[in-house]
Amino acid sequence: MPRTSLEIAIIDYDMGNVKSIENAIKHICNYSIVVTADHDRIRQADALILPGVGAYRDAMEHLRKRNLIDILNDEALNKKKIILGICLGMQMLFESSEEGGLNKGLGWIPGTVERLNPGGDLRVPHMGWNNIEIAGEPPLLAGLGEEKDFYFVHSYHANCPAEFVTSRFEYGQHYTASVAKGNIMGAQFHPEKSQGNGFTLLRNFVAIVEEAKKGA
Repeated sequence: MPRTSLEIAIIDYDMGNVKSIENAIKHICNYSIVVTADHDRIRQADALILPGVGAYRDAMEHLRKRNLIDILNDEALNKKKIILGICLGMQMLFESSEEGGLNKGLGWIPGTVERLNPGGDLRVPHMGWNNIEIAGEPPLLAGLGEEKDFYFVHSYHANCPAEFVTSRFEYGQHYTASVAKGNIMGAQFHPEKSQGNGFTLLRNFVAIVEEAKKGA
């Protein structure tokens, strides 16, 4: 079967809502979308999405059991392939998480993952719609409407240097909503569940991949 001009691989390690992400991307483009843990397919893909729902320790263990950490390191750090981490997938981009004890992450972006502590009567997990405040002009968040609301479901947040933060949200205090470091990007919220704004973000992601391929 011939390839379309781009192929995006969603990493399958039994810890993410991969079907909804796959459907959302298919809604906004006609490129090839593959859900896979196969090393050859990951190497072949033009871009990667690392989803994630559940516990940090389990997610990292699932990556280890599928021998995915080394190949993901190579694709992200050596080949500089465009990668988007979503929710838990974003948290795994950092050095460690305190969820369930200290757990080592992929370490691609400096920072740690810590439990939300919003104070007052605000509940944890942070669940539902919330507006983001964009920092600078990140390409992933270009073209959003006046209401920049996205859907969140999480109990932990990324604590990282401001230079990597592309947006924040307020929940008792300000927390990191999205990050970027070169070819590596992450969103704490779920674009695949965020309707119009989510589709805009995914279109931006595809456009970033297109530009990267042109420049390759």
